Amino acid sequence: MNRQKNITPRIVGFLCNWCCYGGADLCGVSRFQYPPYLRVVRLMCSGRVDLKFILRAFSNGSDGVFVGGCHLNDCHYNPEGNYDALIMSKICIKLLEHIGINPERFRLEWVSAGEGIRFADIMNEFSRKIKQLGPLGTSEGIDKKELAFKLEAVGKMIPYIKLWERERLRIPVRSEEAYDNFFAGKDLDRLFDETIADKLAVSQIMLLLKDTPLSTNDISEKLRLNPSEISRHMINSSRHGMVKYDTASKCYQRVQ
Repeated sequence: MNRQKNITPRIVGFLCNWCCYGGADLCGVSRFQYPPYLRVVRLMCSGRVDLKFILRAFSNGSDGVFVGGCHLNDCHYNPEGNYDALIMSKICIKLLEHIGINPERFRLEWVSAGEGIRFADIMNEFSRKIKQLGPLGTSEGIDKKELAFKLEAVGKMIPYIKLWERERLRIPVRSEEAYDNFFAGKDLDRLFDETIADKLAVSQIMLLLKDTPLSTNDISEKLRLNPSEISRHMINSSRHGMVKYDTASKCYQRVQ
């Protein structure tokens, strides 16, 4: 524990130009103390933060990722900008949980340009949490190779995830409470398992087959999934022409 406390974490912050970045600037001008190792990426709107930005930050070794935007219903471009960031964050948390990354490594907060002390308090709290967790993968028990593999598999799914979000995640009421209730519901868990989780498993399988043919048992062992589930995915993938089965080696090969 003492060793982890001495580690300087790598934290990336995506800040909205009009509000959170202004709050960070006020924080500095007012000499409020917050971690000096936060690396800031300035964007015009928190709604511009793409899921691939978050995944890339983790892939590049960040131990924590922070997104800061205007307060809800106070977006400088349209009423929906920071709601886009909110739904992105909800999806991101579910994906991180699914691949075994502690979701507390990601945080979304609303900070206005006049809330310098709030920005400092949030960053100090977030920094303490990341220091407690240690380097990415430490608290999760995931080595670097497996972590990179899982992040790459999710990254390849981003176009599908965006389509899934647009077509299936339609929330009629624009409020934080409505979004929280929707994402806490069992129907969403079922929908996630039936669509995103299945597609993610296939994405990981295709990555495994990229370099070498593998049997169903090989894939099951590497992904720690039930062999019957792997067989189901392989049958569906074969039907779509993504893989083929070699009877001689009793292995599946990826169709180039």
